[in-house]
Amino acid sequence: MTIVLKGGTLIDGTGAAPVRDTAVVVHDGRVDAVTTAGANTWPRDAEVIDVSGKTILPGLIDCHDHMALHGYELARRWNLDEPGSTKSLRTAQAIQQTLGRGYTAVRDAGGLDAGFRLAVEEGLIRGPRLYTAVTIISPIGGIGDRVAPSGHECLVPPDPASPRGVAHGVEDVRNVVRTMVRAGADVIKCATTGGASSRKGHGPKDAAFTLEEMKALVDEAHALGRKVMCHALGGRGLRIALEAGVDSIEHGCYLDEDPELIPMMAEQGIVFVPTLLVYEYHRESKQPHVKARASALQAHHVEAVQRALAAGVKVVAGTDAGGHGHPPNAGELPLLVAAGLTPMQALQAATGWAAECLGVEQEIGTVEKGKLADLVVAAGDPLADLRILADLERISLVIKGGVVEVRR
Repeated sequence: MTIVLKGGTLIDGTGAAPVRDTAVVVHDGRVDAVTTAGANTWPRDAEVIDVSGKTILPGLIDCHDHMALHGYELARRWNLDEPGSTKSLRTAQAIQQTLGRGYTAVRDAGGLDAGFRLAVEEGLIRGPRLYTAVTIISPIGGIGDRVAPSGHECLVPPDPASPRGVAHGVEDVRNVVRTMVRAGADVIKCATTGGASSRKGHGPKDAAFTLEEMKALVDEAHALGRKVMCHALGGRGLRIALEAGVDSIEHGCYLDEDPELIPMMAEQGIVFVPTLLVYEYHRESKQPHVKARASALQAHHVEAVQRALAAGVKVVAGTDAGGHGHPPNAGELPLLVAAGLTPMQALQAATGWAAECLGVEQEIGTVEKGKLADLVVAAGDPLADLRILADLERISLVIKGGVVEVRR
């Protein structure tokens, strides 16, 4: 089966200048050629799709999502508000809608069990390529420790597909990492600080995990062939994550406060996933402590992005969606530009650079011969206005692995 996208302007995800009037030839699920629209070198029986006046991009990538999270309320976080079957169907719907918005790959940062990845791979539901962390790993009192404001632990029996992520000391950290891998984790997600939406008393600069525990976690994950993505906003916990050698820093809001941290990231090749969109939501929170935290970190967060970019750190796109609903993932891209990226860099942050963050840059992220044909066609020029990628009606065509998944 050969498909040809003919006549569009190609932005290939490498950072190269757009190329007008191209033809992208897809054969057996992969990009077979990138040529001019007038070349006409493809087979006669190819399906030719005229995309003149539109933009061809690599399939978009969200490096930090929470597909199975549908609200921040305690009952929702603890899966008390609806039957598990209803939640699974709600999650499946969010997965399908995300593909429809042009996202052909998503790294889930906790809450999504590996069964959803299998469901997509087996064709039970349509969805992006899913890379799941299964459950966030933290120590007692960390963000993965489910404790109510009253001090009570959540006593609901855990889903066997989503094992508990609380680790008790150095040796248990290794066991919990192994448990996540056994449960199907593609990546290990951990947390060395609190966050904007954490309970009172465990905020963005409050540490979790010791350096010894984090070194054990990273060592075990890497030994099992898994990257480590670490929720770390500021303070001692942020430094601990970097000294332990994690692969990506999620949020990193206060990276600007310690002049040694960003050079450490640049030297070690640690990726920065700032997740700006979620803090837009937190700044409107009805919880005073959440709103205050999100407002206090805003200027630091922007400064951190600018300094990281200047130092050569890869800044990639992630929404941290879920708790604030499942808005258009591409809403992150204009925020990256507002923080200092160029529109082209913002596109790389959701394509080529994002694929590097996931460790799958040999297969996806850019439109190049031999790579999997994950493609999106948008009506308009995203370099002139990135907001078009968040407009569902502007996403004309979504192709994943050479298969047309969405056509509008």
